Amino acid sequence: MRSVSHLLDTPALLLGRESVRDPYRKMSTGSDQAQRRSLSEKRGIVMSMGALVKTFVCGLVAVLVAVVKVAAQTPAPDPRAGMPERPSVATHAGTVAAGFVEIEAGVEIDRYDDASNGGLVPAVIKIGLASHLQLTVQTPLVRPSGAGIGVGDVSVGIKWRVVDDTPLFGDLAALPAVKFPSGSATTGTGTGTTDVGLLLISSKQWGEISLDLNVGFTRRSGDGGNAPRNASLWAASLGGPVAGRVGWGAEVYGYPATSGPAGSEAIVAVLLGPTFELRNSLVLDLGLIAPLSGPQPRAVFAGFTYNVGSIKR
Repeated sequence: MRSVSHLLDTPALLLGRESVRDPYRKMSTGSDQAQRRSLSEKRGIVMSMGALVKTFVCGLVAVLVAVVKVAAQTPAPDPRAGMPERPSVATHAGTVAAGFVEIEAGVEIDRYDDASNGGLVPAVIKIGLASHLQLTVQTPLVRPSGAGIGVGDVSVGIKWRVVDDTPLFGDLAALPAVKFPSGSATTGTGTGTTDVGLLLISSKQWGEISLDLNVGFTRRSGDGGNAPRNASLWAASLGGPVAGRVGWGAEVYGYPATSGPAGSEAIVAVLLGPTFELRNSLVLDLGLIAPLSGPQPRAVFAGFTYNVGSIKR
């Protein structure tokens, strides 16, 4: 073996010519040439695959950049835009922007089968606690059939928008709530029970048409004498624009039959009516409720939804 010192002492011009002076080097055979061609073809394949990978990565980066640009150009939702949950039984999965307050109120006049009348003045305050979290406080005034008006049962709930834009169900939300016996069970303005309920919400959008689906369950305290211990509901609501600032809403809802001393047969009813957007933060509504089955009174209603603005000022 030649020593390292010998290689270092060899002129650079000759180092590259060692193979010429190798007495054991043979002329290239056909097999050697085939191997070199095979290696060359493999190098070509590897280089082609590398070019394809490079093209794919560059294309993917370009698509991601385009998506980011489109997202950046998409305007953020107006936090002052009204988000009515009334007058339908069903509610949507949307939540008021964090730090903003929205008020809903209205009047409903009920007509029972025995020709007596009742009424309801629902009032709701909604406060955005976070981007997907909303506090809801309801404080109604109730006028039972054959009695005077009085304060109803106050309820407090937290709506949590769990996920947005699922392929099948759109936005999904959960609304747990507690109702307190602030009304009078004697006069009929309240149930005299403490209720715990959970409402599950799906909101799907098809162009300008929205669909809200709700299912809920309530568990009450007490012995079932004033109100059933267990109750449930379901609702499906559609809505969309008509022309300009005029919209429409239609809903079918139901309360399945309940048991116990205060049990009732099942109720199914429809709700119809227009909406009027006076401005972005103020929406008016009116309409009617018609029973399809069960002891649901006929009713007419009117009300408004108003986004007050930010409480962080």
